[in-house]
Parts: sequence; structure tokens; C-alpha cells
Amino acid sequence: MAVNPFTIFVFDIFIFSAILLTAYTVNFYYLAFRSIRRKDKYPVASLGTPTVTIQLPIYNEKYVAARLVKSVCDMDYPKDRMKIMVLDDSDDETVEIINDLVTEYKKKGYDIAHIRRGTRKGYKAGALKYAMNLTDTEFVAIFDADFIPPSWFLKRAIPYFASPNIGLVQCRWGHVNENYSAMTQAQALSLDFHFLIEQKAKSNSHLYMNFNGTAGIWRTECIDDAGGWHTSTLVEDLDLSYRAQMKGWKCIFIPDIVVDAELPVQMNAAKRQQFRWAKGAIQCAVKLLGDILIKRNIPFETKIQAFVQLTRHFGYPLLLIQFLALPILLAANINLHVVKFVPALTIATYLAMGPVAYLLVIYNVWGKNWKQKAKILPYLLIYSAGMAVNNTVAVFDGMFGKKNEFLRTPKYGIVHKSDDWRDKAYNLPFTKTTLLEIFFGVYGLIGIMIAIFSKNPVFAPIIAIPTIGFFYIAYLSFAHSKFKRNKSRTPVTKSEKMADSYYKMALVGMFAIIIFGAYMAYQGYKTDVYPLDISRGKLDRIAGGNNPIQMLEDLRDVKTQLPKKGNPVWIFPTDTTNFDRIQADIDSMMETIVSVQNEPKNSEAFNTAMLDIHSRAIMIRQNLMDATPYMYASFSNIIFSSIWIAAILGIFAILKRKKEQLKSYDKSEDV
Repeated sequence: MAVNPFTIFVFDIFIFSAILLTAYTVNFYYLAFRSIRRKDKYPVASLGTPTVTIQLPIYNEKYVAARLVKSVCDMDYPKDRMKIMVLDDSDDETVEIINDLVTEYKKKGYDIAHIRRGTRKGYKAGALKYAMNLTDTEFVAIFDADFIPPSWFLKRAIPYFASPNIGLVQCRWGHVNENYSAMTQAQALSLDFHFLIEQKAKSNSHLYMNFNGTAGIWRTECIDDAGGWHTSTLVEDLDLSYRAQMKGWKCIFIPDIVVDAELPVQMNAAKRQQFRWAKGAIQCAVKLLGDILIKRNIPFETKIQAFVQLTRHFGYPLLLIQFLALPILLAANINLHVVKFVPALTIATYLAMGPVAYLLVIYNVWGKNWKQKAKILPYLLIYSAGMAVNNTVAVFDGMFGKKNEFLRTPKYGIVHKSDDWRDKAYNLPFTKTTLLEIFFGVYGLIGIMIAIFSKNPVFAPIIAIPTIGFFYIAYLSFAHSKFKRNKSRTPVTKSEKMADSYYKMALVGMFAIIIFGAYMAYQGYKTDVYPLDISRGKLDRIAGGNNPIQMLEDLRDVKTQLPKKGNPVWIFPTDTTNFDRIQADIDSMMETIVSVQNEPKNSEAFNTAMLDIHSRAIMIRQNLMDATPYMYASFSNIIFSSIWIAAILGIFAILKRKKEQLKSYDKSEDV
């Protein structure tokens, strides 16, 4: 029996994406094994006190800029050997804060400069490139605004430049607010995986590691030799470190030198950061991979690992492809079990390639403290899966989109759990990506029901993890977008009160439409698709039975479950999915059974009739399998989905407009 071409196509892309995802996962475990086995003791040498320029790129960071400047000026290093450049592109109160601090520290004898370019051209990379024209020291240390370098940093890090071919010393990020929320714990564990596994595995080897943009020191000669800072991508750090290593420079990672930093506490800020990293990596892949792959002097394994690192964010669209394809294949009754009679082996394989393997990595990396980190793993799985939509958009934007603005990740000086950020500046609203996350969440709920009702519950948790992630990310995106009015005032004018009321009603309307859409999706499945699932089960029993009474009862049930007429394939319909014909075939089967139900079971007439009934049951069952995917994409469903999405977009526009009105009222009050 021929299988529907659409189902074959979905199955093929499902398997293809599964193979690629498995390859990326296996590579991660290879790096984990390599990092655990590496016991590098990097040579250190006393270089005296070479000249160092500390560059601090800043843009609108009024809550953390002073903390950074003070910590840098407190470094235990000779003032005459240390220059500090505050690369300030700000256009808010940060400028005055920095200017006052710089003036104060200049009076104390520090060589510190407040550098204002008068433009944001090139963003962070442009500021660093501009500063290199003013730099005449042997080394350059770089810290982002949210970092808090310890006083001993330079004295401990510079001796690792013992070898003249060391171009970069990258240090590990600490997390000053790791325990602020489940979200910050998940981010911290993800970053720890990156540093303690990927960076450690690649450090000072033939594999390329990357500069993380901050908490590192460059040899000035290395920056110049590699071509300096480029502004063509959103990840100038990754770009420069790869170009330096292609020139023969070595980059090393020192896990024992930890520089604390602040993790994003607002979901929309974390999504912006993830978007920038994902898009920038794809831009670097487009820019650098060709040269890396064709150069003969680069080892083959280096090329493979460079390809994996620069393209690893493709894992997110691959995850979405699997997420979309799995319910369709289950609805079409495609057998996806590793072994037909042992479906539990499928979930065991997923566990072995996923959480279980991560637990082994955690155990080997953190030793005695592994249980504390293991508790965070469920948050990380949900957080990472939920970010798939946001990062998939970034991947395609990196491949096909224009070079957009470098959007910084706002920080609020959050250290303790009691610290609050909601009434501070720089808060980011949710974006249209949040609506996509809701769509995928609703789709996941339908997929879970399909897995259960198609008697494939082993796949329900596989669909459930990203589904929970999508709803979690979307919920926090909305919750963290809530506009918190100035505590000292309430709406006083009629227009303010109306704007405030419209904003609240629009927010309630948004959630109401989302819940209504989820309910309608459930009802649609229950009404249109579930009856076909029941019918296929009845036909399975008919295809293997020989009891005329039971077969007649099953056929009557099938007849009532299926639509009386019509064809779900409304574009290029086929006769095999025409319910008029299917109903006629069922009537014919019932007549055949009635005609032989009194015949002896060992008679030729009875056996011939049963063979005919069995083959026709199998044929109709296949027809229903072909029809099932099109029940989801019916004309009415497409119209309803379009109206549903349009309604959400309309309310989204109202929310945005009313929020801007409320902000303008508060700003006018502050003037």
C-alpha cells in the first residue's frame, strides 16, 4: 500500500534532523570527554609589570557603570603601568556618572580617560576599534559593564603570556546573581558548560576556542596581526579570536581565574542576548567558514570543530522541525519505535543522549558539588528548549537578514534576591517572537494528545519538554513586560486613566484569546481527528478478526465516527480520501458480512469473504491515515488560525501603543 507523499516527506526531514541533532550532541560529549581528560598546567613566567590598557566599552549602563570603574581602579597594579579607557557611547545619565568618576580618579593619579566618539558607528566593535588607535601598551584587557574584576586580576592573568605565541588569555565568568531565580540558575549552568567543557577542551590546542568578549586579556600585537576589530558581525569577539588563531596565535582559557558578572534577570533581556549570540555566530560562519575549510595548514579536526561551533545554533531550527513533524507522524500512525515490540527503548535512547548523559558530565566536572548542579538541569532543559523559537529566528536572520543594530543586554545592578528591577529604566517589552512561542506551545499540547490517543505515550514527554519551555518563555516574556507605574503617582487625567484601562484590558484580552485558541484546538482535535484514530483502531481489529457479529459492531461504530461526506484534501483532492466513497465501502463490507454470517466458518464462501473484508479494512485504514494530516489543515482551520493570529497581532499593537502612552505620561511628569 502506497504511503502518502506528504507523510514520506515529513518522515524524511524528521530523520534527517534527528541525525544532525545527534551529531551535534555526540560532539558535545566528545568535548566533555576531552575537557575531563585535559590536565593542562599552563606555563607561567614573571613578566614584571608590562603596560596594560583596560578598555571598558559602555552604552547606557547607569546602574552598573560606576561599579565597574571603581573595581578596575581598585586593581593591585602600578598606576604608571596601567591605562584605563572608558569607551562611553551613552546618551543618558551614564555620561554624567562616568564623567564625575573619571574626574575623581584623575585627581588621585590614575591614567584614566573618558572617551566619547560622538557616534555609535560599529557599536561595541566600533568603540574597540577606535580605542586601538589610541592604545600603545603591550596588552589590552576588556571588561563589559556588568563585570566586577577582582583586584588581583592583572597580576594573576598576565603571567600566562609566558610564551610569545599566546595572543589571548580568556578567564571564566562567575555569576554574582546566579540564585536570583530559576532563569538565572539555568543561564549560569549553560555558561558553566560552555567554559568548563568547550573552552577547556579547546584551550591551547589545535582546536579553535573563542574570546567571550570580556574578562580577557589580548596581546596588542595579536590584535593588530589578526586585522583588528571588525564591525561586520554582531560577535566581534568570536570573529577576532578565529582570525587570530588562523594566523597561528594561541588562545588559552584559565578556569581558575573567575570574574564575577551579572546575569540578565529579565526574560526579554536574556532573549535579546541569546538572539545576538545566535545571529552573530551564523554571520561568522558565513564570513569565516569558507577560508577555514579550504586552508591546507588547518588540521581536519580543527575544521570540523570550527564548523560545529559556528553552526551549532542550527540545532534550534532542527529541534523545531522535529517538534512539528513528530505529531504529524504519530497522527499518520508511522511506527517510530527503535524496536517494534519494545517502545520503552525509544525513551531510554532519548534519556541516554540527553539528561542522563548531562548528569554524567556534571558529575565529572563538579565532583562533590554535582548534586547541587544536577537540580538545575531540568530548568536548563526547559529554558534551552523554550529558547528554540527566539534563536531560530536569529539563525534565519543571520543567514538572510540584513545586518541590524547591536542591541545590548540591559543590566540593573541586581545582586541579591531582594533587589528589584521592574521600576528601573531599560526594561524591554515582549516582541512578536513571543506570539510564535505561544503558537508552538499550543501545537505541543495538541501533539501530546496525539501521542496519548495514538497509543504512543512514550513520545508524550519528548513533546512535553519543549512545550513547557515555550509556555515558560512566553509567560515570562509577558510577565516581565508588565509596565510598572511610578509608585509615587496614579493616573490623574481622563486620558491617562483611559490609557491605563485600555492597557490592562488589552493584556487580559491577549490571554483570553490565547486560552480560547487552545480550547478550540483541543475541540478541533476531539471532533475531527480523534474519531479517525478510533476508527483506525476498529479497522485494525476487523483486519485480524473473523467474528461477524463483532465486525459488524465495529463497522457500525466506524460509520458513525467518520464524516458522512466530503474530502479533507481541499487542494488537489484524491478519491482515496473521499468520505463518500469510504462510507460506501463500509456499507458494502457490512452487506458482505451479513451475507455470510450464517455460513460455517470453515466453508470456502466464509473464508473468501473474510479475506475480502480484511483487505478492504486495511485499505480503508490506509485511506484514513492519508486523510488525517489534512484534517489539521482544513480550510476552516486555516481561516480560524488566520483570524486568531490577526486578533493577537491587533491586541499586540494596542498594547504597544498604550504602553508608549503610559511611558510618555511618566516622562512628562518627570520633566
